[in-house]
Amino acid sequence: MTEKTKVLFVCTGNSARSQMAEGYLRSVAGDRYDPISGGIAPKGINPLAVEAMHEIGIDICAQKSKDIEAVSSMNIPYVVTVCDNAKEQCPILPGTIRSLHWSFEDPASAIGPRERQLEVFRKVRDQIVKRIEEELLNESGVRLTG
Repeated sequence: MTEKTKVLFVCTGNSARSQMAEGYLRSVAGDRYDPISGGIAPKGINPLAVEAMHEIGIDICAQKSKDIEAVSSMNIPYVVTVCDNAKEQCPILPGTIRSLHWSFEDPASAIGPRERQLEVFRKVRDQIVKRIEEELLNESGVRLTG
């Protein structure tokens, strides 16, 4: 059996954006890829991220918020930062072949009633799904190389 390729998604708090990206990639390509997420200053997974992903049939409630340092010793060939702060602060990891940067707003900073906050999580979730579909996946599978 071939070892799965690791893909690391990084955001500031590892509470929403990177968690949603990890869960989505695992659900659509987990047979070939081992998605991981980490944060510059992890805060714990946001319940609204769990809810937004559950709405599209993906359960991320068992995922844990991790410090980027906890995964920095792993050989991770692909790193995707999903916020500008993470891009600025993410250390160069040994073994990284390719880094991508996607700038998504922080849904955890949304204010207002709960339903309004959830709308922001849904919007960011859908943007993440679209980027993964457009930039990492195609009809023949994941194309992280090239």
